Amino acid sequence: MNTNEPTFHRAFGTYGIYYNEGKLLVIHKQGGPYTYRYDLPGGSLEDFETLPDALNREFQEETGLTVRSKRLIGAFEFSVQSDWHRASHLHHIGVFFHVLEVDGEQSVPEIFFGQDSVGSSWRSRAEVNTSNASPLVLKAFDYLENPETDKLTRIQDWVVRQEATPCTGM
Repeated sequence: MNTNEPTFHRAFGTYGIYYNEGKLLVIHKQGGPYTYRYDLPGGSLEDFETLPDALNREFQEETGLTVRSKRLIGAFEFSVQSDWHRASHLHHIGVFFHVLEVDGEQSVPEIFFGQDSVGSSWRSRAEVNTSNASPLVLKAFDYLENPETDKLTRIQDWVVRQEATPCTGM
């Protein structure tokens, strides 16, 4: 096998955009291609789980908040050229929901196998950029500014971070 040939990995998940007083609720990512960056609360579906149920579960696990009301926005695609998951290319498909109402208090997530959030915080558009946020967070702000935003994002040469830096606050 030629090691220079492109390899492919597809990821699929559901994500919540919870925006309040000019800030977006983000998680502090500790795993995956967006390690040490801000990301949207959400993730992969478990067996027999619906998209809304997966969002509710992931949102609660990662932020401590319980989603009470949400509205489906649609699917967004991210084509990332990277070295994550032993693949040269990642096709990340995310179904986005606008989270309208929550209950509870933000809390530090319980640690268990597969948990990739180590906390959550509120960030404004001015506080996020390509070096400290996932493409999902950047797309969420694009969507909030213009709901007709393009639903496909292509990123060449994405770098999976190996350590936290002071600019991220993580």
